[in-house]
Amino acid sequence: MSTPLSPTPRSTVRRNAVRARTARADLHAVLDAGLVGHLGLVMPSGPVVLPTGYGRDGETLYLHGSSGAASLRAAAEGVPVCFTVTLVDGVVYARSAFHHSMNHRSAVVQGTARLVTDPDERLHGLAVLTEHLAPGSWDHSRRPDRKELAATAVLALDLTEASVKIRTGPPGEDERDIADPQADWAGVLPLRTVWGEPEPCPQLPAGTPVPGRVSSRA
Repeated sequence: MSTPLSPTPRSTVRRNAVRARTARADLHAVLDAGLVGHLGLVMPSGPVVLPTGYGRDGETLYLHGSSGAASLRAAAEGVPVCFTVTLVDGVVYARSAFHHSMNHRSAVVQGTARLVTDPDERLHGLAVLTEHLAPGSWDHSRRPDRKELAATAVLALDLTEASVKIRTGPPGEDERDIADPQADWAGVLPLRTVWGEPEPCPQLPAGTPVPGRVSSRA
């Protein structure tokens, strides 16, 4: 976990490099905290960026989607991809418009994805995806059948080439704005995401209890 990232020319943070993190543990933490990422690649028709769920197992990121999706087929055939996750922790209000910002954590992973064809790894990848989204659910859900597996493509993306940026704290201000007695309020408005109360499916039998793996997140 303490192994540092090894930036490549395209994964080296240049803009606001002071916010870059070099510990691989920071990369893992951002990926593990997010639920939705964006998969970007260049198709013959132009650039495409798709929101998608994901799951991490060690240094491998698993993605999935329809086996009929042209974007996933292109990724599986070796088109370079870029996968990003961003978590917003607060809006930064500054005295000047220029210095307004966001406190955030972000990860960018670049590389070439591979199509997972081994039956055991495919199931493992789907289990990783399921557990990332809804911890504890894989063991309590019906496994995918042959038809469902045929309709699903599973991709694996190595985390070797990645970068992390994190911004925290108050706004960075110019001295002239700090000294201005007429300047507006400055500070941070934190953003926190919380789970709501579980809403049971209407087709559940009456009185079906909410499992602990769900209620514990609420």
